[in-house]
Order: sequence, then structure tokens, then C-alpha cells
Amino acid sequence: MDTIRVRIPAPEAEAKALAIIMEQCFEDDGFPIAVFESSLDGTVWTAEVLVLESTVDEAVKLVEMRMSEHFEGGVMPDDSEVEVLPDINWVAKSLEGLKPVRADRVIVHGAHDRDAVNTSDIGIEIEAAQAFGTGHHGTTEGCLLELQRLLKRNKYQRMLDLGTGTGVLGIALAKLSSAEVLATDIDPIAVEAAVDNARKNNVGPHFKAFTGAGVDDRRFSEFGPFDLVVANILAKPLMQMSAKLCRNLAEKSALVLSGLRIEHGPRIISAYGQQGLKLVHRREIDGWLTLTFAKGKWAP
Repeated sequence: MDTIRVRIPAPEAEAKALAIIMEQCFEDDGFPIAVFESSLDGTVWTAEVLVLESTVDEAVKLVEMRMSEHFEGGVMPDDSEVEVLPDINWVAKSLEGLKPVRADRVIVHGAHDRDAVNTSDIGIEIEAAQAFGTGHHGTTEGCLLELQRLLKRNKYQRMLDLGTGTGVLGIALAKLSSAEVLATDIDPIAVEAAVDNARKNNVGPHFKAFTGAGVDDRRFSEFGPFDLVVANILAKPLMQMSAKLCRNLAEKSALVLSGLRIEHGPRIISAYGQQGLKLVHRREIDGWLTLTFAKGKWAP
């Protein structure tokens, strides 16, 4: 099976709208989505999705099925481009040359950029070849900024990084607080990478992790209830797990949610408001949203 690249050219506004639709259509699959300027004069942009483990015919059928209501006649435009990509590590390739990411005192970097970390910085070293999050995204940056804001104001004893990916946020929590952090992810490969990264970043003893879907696993009750939770996932699962997630919160706690487009905000705020939480902080970066909620009568 191959990686199939599907590109749809369009004027800027239409291409950006298509990219957002692609994110919504393929959020459960985890397919990479991109939108970029594709003509010298700026009149043509391109929305792109990489369909993993597929054939050309299957990829075309899948894109048309998921996005049929957005295509005339239910089929992709005639000027769409569909091609099989060479069998190389496209995650690593796409991330080559990325610069270190700074969020206040925290700087996320690769091994080749260790010199970029100052003595006053909190460095987190993550290799770009890892597919689960390297900090180069508005949601990760928003979470890192918010976690630093919270930890400057309060001390937390039981912290959870839900959907940890490479472990960036859990490692940040451990480094900022020197307290124990639980990190979980639905993907066992991600958990393995996160544990390895925690060890390489010298917080292994403070970083506990396991593979688990959602918050149904009994082990959550063994570690919780949590007084600080960060979940940088996607809007759909955050909506679905709102009640169960809130039941794992301590009576006085803070919840940081991201992986959200701006338009997802009202639905998330409503869902968690119905669980008795109040919105206390909102941050927007590059069209992505990070929301902080409080449980209990306090303002973290």
C-alpha cells in the first residue's frame, strides 16, 4: 500500500476552506493536511491531503465519499492532482530544517539545535522524525504558554497529559513542576516514543505513561483525580469524552483543551459548561484555539 497525495487547486479563500473541511473529514484517520500558495502571482492556492496506506483508486473514492457535498456532482474537480509518493519517511522529510520553537521560557528543539537553548531556558529535545508532535503547531505552542501561566500561579500535585504524542506537554509539566505526570495515548508507538523522550530529557522518574483510549481505563482512577489536565487532541473526541473526563477532575482543578479550530470554541465551551466547568482563559494562535476551564470556585 502506498501514500497517495491528493491536491485540489483553488483561489486562496476556497483552498483554505477546503483544507478546513479536509481536517474535519479526516480527523479520525490522522491524515496530514496542508494548504499553500501554489502560483507565483498568488492567485492559485492548493489544499492537500496525504491518504496513507491506500491505492490511487481507493484514495480518490475515499476523498470523494467524505467530501462529496463540497464537490460539484460529488466528484473531485478536473484539475485535481493525484499521485503516488515515493516510499520515504514523509514525516521526517516534511519536518527537515524546522527551527526551534519557543513558547516563553520553553524551547522545543532537535538535537542539532541544542546550542539555541540558553541557560535560562527550559529545553525539550524532540527529534523531527517523530510523527506525534514536535511543537511546530499553534495548538502545542498555545498549551505550552498556558501551562507556564498556570504553573506560575499555582502548584499542582496530580497532572495528566491526555493524548501525549511525543510527550512534549507532559515533559514540560514535569520540568516546570518537578512533580509526577501521567501521560496517556491511544497509540502504543506514541507512548513508547514519549517515555523515551522523557528519559532523554531527564524527567523519566517523574513521567508515568500507559496506552489507553479516552478516559475509561481503570488506571485513571488509580492516578487521579487530577488537579491539572492538558488534552491537545481534536474537537470530536473532546466533545465525546467531556462527561467522563470531568469526572476524573479534582474538586479544585484546571483543564487545558486544544487541538481546536476557532469555530470549535462555542461547542467545546458549551459541552464543558454543562459539566459545571467555567471558561477562565482563551488563547488563539494561527487560527487554533486553546481553552482553559476551572472546576470549583477559583480562578487558576
